[in-house]
Amino acid sequence: MNACVIIPAHNEAETIAGVVQEARRHVDRVVVVDDGSTDITAEIAQQNGAEVVRHGQNRGPGAALRSGYDVAISSGVDYVVQLDGDRQHDPRHIPDMLEAVQQCDMVIASRFLNGSHRHYPLVRRWGISFFTFLVNRLGGARLTDITSGYRAYRTESLRKLGHMPERHWAVEQTLRAARRGLRIREISIEMPPRNTGESQFSLKTYAMYPFRMAWVILRVMLSR
Repeated sequence: MNACVIIPAHNEAETIAGVVQEARRHVDRVVVVDDGSTDITAEIAQQNGAEVVRHGQNRGPGAALRSGYDVAISSGVDYVVQLDGDRQHDPRHIPDMLEAVQQCDMVIASRFLNGSHRHYPLVRRWGISFFTFLVNRLGGARLTDITSGYRAYRTESLRKLGHMPERHWAVEQTLRAARRGLRIREISIEMPPRNTGESQFSLKTYAMYPFRMAWVILRVMLSR
């Protein structure tokens, strides 16, 4: 299958080698976008067979994915799978993601179709459920986990989605996809919380999350 894997990574030197190696078992091309790491994430990824795109400074996961999408679109692949470099997203499910995207435009791996979501903090689970509810109502979708970053796409769908924000990209991308009539499907994949590295969710992030998500949703609703 003419597909590639995109891995946004920030200071994932501890885990990136294994993720790249396992991803390369399923696709010929793996692109790691090193988002301003201060460790040797990029060097390790390259040593293990990944193509590396470097950001000079940390710009956020949305910006890293955008760089990866640009590489995929320009290289002419038909399908793209994205997963994190911290082993929260198990690469062994890449074939499942690619199989599912044959029947739709975009696939989201859901923690809420199995019990793995119960391992996340209660406040975070509530937040995911609330904004999933809003996206479903505003976009006419029937989803369970809109913040999941483990996704697969037809490359032509990425062209239709266009620009993506540098941060809080998942809600905006999902709502935009739903409102533009893309066929979105979820499959059940267990995703335990990360146990290495530094999470993007700090106390400040939790506090600001509702306000930022409200602005994201308003921006999509007001756009054409």
